Amino acid sequence: MSKKYEINNLQDLNVRLISLKVDYKMQEEIIKDDVKIYLKQFTFGSLIKKYATPSAFLKVDDKLNISSKLMSMALPILMNSTLFKGSGFITKALVGLATSKVGKTLDAEHISAIFNTVKGLFTGKKKKEKAPGFVDYGIPPDSEAY
Repeated sequence: MSKKYEINNLQDLNVRLISLKVDYKMQEEIIKDDVKIYLKQFTFGSLIKKYATPSAFLKVDDKLNISSKLMSMALPILMNSTLFKGSGFITKALVGLATSKVGKTLDAEHISAIFNTVKGLFTGKKKKEKAPGFVDYGIPPDSEAY
C-alpha cells in the first residue's frame, strides 16, 4: 500500500520528512500515555481499592465464611492472653471452647458492626440537627388558604 506524495524537490522532501517525524512523536506520546493508564490499573494501590472494599469482602465471605473461621481461632487466643491471663487450665479451656463457638457465629457483617460501634466510642458523636417537625402557623385546616 503505497501512497503517492507530491514531492518535486528537496524542500518538499524535507517538509514531508518533518511531518512524518511529528506524526511519529505524537503517536509515541499517545502510546506511552495509554500504556501508563493501562499499567496504573495493576498497581498495588489500585488493586486494593478495587478488591479490598467491604462489599467485595462480604461477597467473598458469604461464599467461604473466612471471618467466622478466623474469629473462631483468634478469639480464644485473644481472650486467654488478655482477660484470662492468670487463670488456670480448666478456665482457659472453657473460655476457649465458648469463644470458639461464639467466633463461628460471627460473620463479616457482625464484625463490621462491632468495629463501627467501637470506632463510634472513640471518635465521639457529632450533634445532629433536628429537622423541624410540623409548624403551626395558626391557619385552621378548614380555611381556603390551607
